[in-house]
Amino acid sequence: MRMLLPLLLLVVSLPSAAQLRIGRASVVITPPVGMPTGGSYRKVISEGVLDDLHAKTIVLEQNGKRVALVSCDLVAISEPFIVDARRLIEQQTGLKAEDVMISATHTHSGPMMPGRGVRDEMFGGEMPVVTQYRKWLPERIAESVKLALANLTPVRVSAAIEHEHAVAFNRRFHMKNGTVAWNPGRLNPDIVRPAGPIDPDVAVVYFESPDGKPLATYVNHALHVAVVGGRRFSADYPGVIARLLANVRGQDMLTVFTIGAAGNINHVNPSKPAIASGIAEANRIGTILTGSVLKAYDGLTPVPEAVLQARRTVVNLPPYPVTPDDVAKGHDAARRFDAKPPASFKELVSGFRAIDMDRMQGRPVEAEVQVIALGNQLAWVGLPGEVFVELGMAVKHASPFPFTIVAELSGPWIGYVPDRKAYPEGNYEVESARMAEGGGEMLVEAAAAMLAEMHRNAR
Repeated sequence: MRMLLPLLLLVVSLPSAAQLRIGRASVVITPPVGMPTGGSYRKVISEGVLDDLHAKTIVLEQNGKRVALVSCDLVAISEPFIVDARRLIEQQTGLKAEDVMISATHTHSGPMMPGRGVRDEMFGGEMPVVTQYRKWLPERIAESVKLALANLTPVRVSAAIEHEHAVAFNRRFHMKNGTVAWNPGRLNPDIVRPAGPIDPDVAVVYFESPDGKPLATYVNHALHVAVVGGRRFSADYPGVIARLLANVRGQDMLTVFTIGAAGNINHVNPSKPAIASGIAEANRIGTILTGSVLKAYDGLTPVPEAVLQARRTVVNLPPYPVTPDDVAKGHDAARRFDAKPPASFKELVSGFRAIDMDRMQGRPVEAEVQVIALGNQLAWVGLPGEVFVELGMAVKHASPFPFTIVAELSGPWIGYVPDRKAYPEGNYEVESARMAEGGGEMLVEAAAAMLAEMHRNAR
């Protein structure tokens, strides 16, 4: 017996791996009516609420490591909101900045997000209602994380990727005259071909209790959330997906949507004569994507419980160069934004960029890249702007994780992020980009390096 006792003590003292747990929460972040909406180059004052906006949080916890995935029904999240939200989250929960990925769905039917430059200043960013929302929103985001952490329960995780080709379209086109146009119009006879691809992936991560109760579904797809339009706040088609999935899997299941790399992707089909937008179109798109999620449920692959990791880095991107003449034209366009006749859309786009770059005085564009990974199977990549689809697909191609989800508009907003080939092609996204050519590829390189390192550490 004396010989067996040390062996017995060794066996009973071996640590067991802590079970993965999930926390879920959703809080309303709908602004007061009368606040300007985001997503346009004019001042649009909201007149009502079509459906509420939310900050939705999934927290994962294992062996003392905790991470949070937060998605907000907003057009973007500028740096002041992110900084304040993370500060409050750390104070209230202990979670560090690298442990919290805060994303915007990019609904154009959400509120203006001040702090993105002269454009917001011109279109209502100094209104009292905007200032009040500026103070209130970080508190609501932090509340969502705190509530999720108070609701931890054991979880099983699985993932799948479906493909949907019917709702997304590249909005840049090669034209007969040799140029590349942006949204050149329906049935335009001068269109030759799209200037780039779409990403058909509908990525689904499913969370359920050990006895099979639905807890949460995380959905990601690369398509601009700019369908509803109008002057009423709405979550747009991601809200439709959430409502329909709740009808199938139960009202207690939380659906979290993030937008993939969709800087040059929208829902406009140039081969159709009718203008498709509004509530009915959002319902159609949301229903189609819900169908893809339901199909993905049938092909889910279990994600083994394994190490939970989070990394975050800031990449200094070269600023877009502007001349004194560019800046002068920008100030002239700003003075004429509501004149008769007003400055043109193109003048405002390039003019606002010139003013913002002049204010930066040559400083680099600080761009945050973030990765959260579960084991060696599943990774979320957060990129901070409206990223061209080619760049998002490059991140996925470089990733060693079988399930790699790219969530654009995660972290402080930096504007459009075109790929290198788009710069000589020009047009809207390039003319508004704040970083110089090659900046997007720098983000891909940073993400790929982090993914490779984290995959090695997960073995």
